[in-house]
Amino acid sequence: MALGDGAGKVGWAPAYPWRGRLPMNARDIGRSVLDLLLPPTCLGCGVSVDEQGRLCGSCWGSMAFLAPPACACCGQPFPHALPFVALCGACIAEPPPFRRARAVFRYDDASRGLVLAFKHADRTEAAPAFARWMARAGAELVAECDLVVPVPLHWTRLFRRRYNQAALIAKGLADLAQLPYCPDLLRRRRATPSQGGRGRTGRRRNVEGAFAVPLRQRSQLAGRNVLLVDDVLTTGATVTASASALLRAGAAAVDVLTIARVVRG
Repeated sequence: MALGDGAGKVGWAPAYPWRGRLPMNARDIGRSVLDLLLPPTCLGCGVSVDEQGRLCGSCWGSMAFLAPPACACCGQPFPHALPFVALCGACIAEPPPFRRARAVFRYDDASRGLVLAFKHADRTEAAPAFARWMARAGAELVAECDLVVPVPLHWTRLFRRRYNQAALIAKGLADLAQLPYCPDLLRRRRATPSQGGRGRTGRRRNVEGAFAVPLRQRSQLAGRNVLLVDDVLTTGATVTASASALLRAGAAAVDVLTIARVVRG
């Protein structure tokens, strides 16, 4: 299991299971209390697992985790390894403004429920796990960035949803990597309708000009490498518009990291 999460452990239990396993600090004590009050369950299907924020073996096995070979720019998987660094046809035809994009797993029938529950159903307990997985899947990007920026929601949508899912995972990722977290660096200056149900052209038009960096924030951005974090990369319209705004405001480069991505057929 490449990313380190799986099913709960089953095996022999000693007669005195607490011996040698007493909590050693406040975090361990808090975790023990939480596990007692809310027994750990799989983020996907709800069966029991050994720790909070894990997937069971069945759900883990159903996820299509992404790995090389892939487009050097957008991360679109290739069916076969190539003897050279290659770009996909879409990136050759229309190079995106971001330098690289990577994702943890394919957005498909197996992962959709997990992502949508996090995004729309208040399953925010998944954020730490997503952050861990993204730190591993995007290790090269994380190592080369100067600060972490989430794709923002407009304040009206944030008021209705009560949280920005991209901000939650961006904060977790920044904490893991010990990088500056800048949730207010990029703003969504107009309320765009949902991207759901729109094609590539419609998505692009919907978010065109929707993002900006406030003038007072631009000094933080000048000459910096930005890691832009979002939940799902579909056509790339949202991260393209966001990356363009960051580059116009002075960023040296923008890389994109998401939980999932739609893989073109």
